[in-house]
Amino acid sequence: MGIAVAGMDSLSDRASMMREALQKSQTITDNVVSILGSFDSRLSALETAMRPTQIRTHAIRKAHENIDKSLKSAEVILAQFDLSRQAEAKILKGPHEDLEGYLGAIDQLRSNIRFFSSNKNFKNSEGVINHSNTLLAKAISKLEDEFKQRLNSYSKPIEPDRLFDGLPNSLRPSSGSPGNQGEPGGRGPSHNHSEHQNVDLETAVYTPPTLIPPRIIPLLHDLAKQMVRAGHNQQLLKIYKETRSLVLEESLRKLGVEKLGKDDVQKMQWEVLEAKIGNWIHFMRIAVKLLFAGERKVCDEMFEGFDSLSDQCFAEVTASSVSVLLSFGEAIARSKRSPEKLFVLLDMYEIMRELHSEIETIFKGKACNEIRESALGLTKRLAQTAQETFGDFEEAVEKDATKTAVLDGTVHPLTSYVINYVKFLFDYQSTLTQLFQEFETGDGTVSQLASVTMRIMQALQTNLDGKSKQYRDPALTHLFLMNNIHYMVRSVRRSEAKDLLGDDWVQIHRRIVQQHANQYKRNAWQKILQCLSIQGLTSSGGGSSVGDGGNSSGVSRALIKDRFKIFNMQFEELHQRQSQWTVPDTELRESLRLAVAEVLLPAYRSFLKRFGPLVENGKNPQKYVKYTAEDLERMLGEFFEGKNINEPKR
Repeated sequence: MGIAVAGMDSLSDRASMMREALQKSQTITDNVVSILGSFDSRLSALETAMRPTQIRTHAIRKAHENIDKSLKSAEVILAQFDLSRQAEAKILKGPHEDLEGYLGAIDQLRSNIRFFSSNKNFKNSEGVINHSNTLLAKAISKLEDEFKQRLNSYSKPIEPDRLFDGLPNSLRPSSGSPGNQGEPGGRGPSHNHSEHQNVDLETAVYTPPTLIPPRIIPLLHDLAKQMVRAGHNQQLLKIYKETRSLVLEESLRKLGVEKLGKDDVQKMQWEVLEAKIGNWIHFMRIAVKLLFAGERKVCDEMFEGFDSLSDQCFAEVTASSVSVLLSFGEAIARSKRSPEKLFVLLDMYEIMRELHSEIETIFKGKACNEIRESALGLTKRLAQTAQETFGDFEEAVEKDATKTAVLDGTVHPLTSYVINYVKFLFDYQSTLTQLFQEFETGDGTVSQLASVTMRIMQALQTNLDGKSKQYRDPALTHLFLMNNIHYMVRSVRRSEAKDLLGDDWVQIHRRIVQQHANQYKRNAWQKILQCLSIQGLTSSGGGSSVGDGGNSSGVSRALIKDRFKIFNMQFEELHQRQSQWTVPDTELRESLRLAVAEVLLPAYRSFLKRFGPLVENGKNPQKYVKYTAEDLERMLGEFFEGKNINEPKR
């Protein structure tokens, strides 16, 4: 029991000690809280006391920052003012001495305007901007004058010799005349057109002349760029057009280009007009491939970066010159049609087609639309006029009513003209095929050219048939047709027309030639051959007769003498007349003589052998037997030589 009480007392003591410890801890805590509260109060008071100082310090720091910024802004503004003064000094001095420095000054002036425009808070910015704009306007005005002066200074007409140096060797004039290719003098056999030559020309190299020195182009480009930036496009266009167009026109004038219209063309003699057309073809090549190509190069380099302006300047510069060239072509295309103009029309059509792709390339862009359309319009008009002229020719051949007398039955001028015409057509096969493709519903192939050629040949034959009826002597009628159709056949066989018309055409017309030769023999020699026939030689009781048992038994000597007299008279008449007739082809002439001799000489020899003794045994035999067979053969050798003995009878 006593032990239990002792234990309880010990626990009680410990509990009392713990309570005391807790009370002390609470007291300490309360004291700490009190002290911390006191600190908070003091710190709040301290912060309150220091706040004005902090505000003053921040304001001072901000003020320093603003001062720094202001100083820096002032430095920038002062620098801009300094640059403005430098730029102004250069601009007032002008561009002549230092163009690059002058251009740099304009750029600086623009930079200053942009700077002050973006810094409107600077109280003098408006004044500075106005002053700079006024100065810039003066600078651009001086720049225009400088551009005009420099462009004028380096824009000179190109002498013809320099242009000729840019041509392929085959096109360079051998002497004097710039257009020597179009020399006067008929479009006949002297015309030397070659499609092979045209192919060579299309692949030939042309070297455009240097119109403005390359070292000057960059400076002019910089001047132009400044004017464009200033919005002076129209002033720039006007200056460029006025300067370059006059130079281009003068270059063409020196070359020989004339401004000719329809009225001028109508008044010209054909030889003069043909020469001018030849020159025009030459001028078109030079203008497009050299002058216009060179002008386009200058425009593209000078206005690089301003494509629409480049196209517009080029169109304005070349418009007048192009118009002068195309107006002559239009005048020819619209002039009165005539057969001799077909070939020059085809030549002009060919050059326009040859230049088509280059015209499309050089005159690119919307500004050049009208020029491109004008060139294409001329090409189509030339093609249409050529086609109509072609049709006119076919009709004219058939209806030709020329009264040119061909008294000797030789080849008619119409025949040689038409055949030469047709032969020349074959120099233009590809061109004509192109024409057919443009205007015909067919396929435009060679077959169409063959068809047209056959129609022309048939029209010629129809006309010749009509002309042959002018002759009173049927023999001369057939000789005339034989000569002319033979000329047609021979010409076709020796030209490209043979491949086009074909062997059948040649063979058919050779037979026609032979038919006329046979008809000539029948009409010319049938009557005289009857003199050498034994028909009608039987004795009728009048005069003496010979009964020697030979072949002449029972034949009247008087009849024999009469036959020889008639034969001599008819042969002499034939000799006189037909030695004035002409067979111009040597081979045909010999063939015809041989054909006559093969009929006449055997008949004469036979008659002479059979009946000659009757006459030779009588009085004056030479009066009747005037010729030997050899004499006749020799005299036949004089036939068809076109000799003028007396006025021939028709």
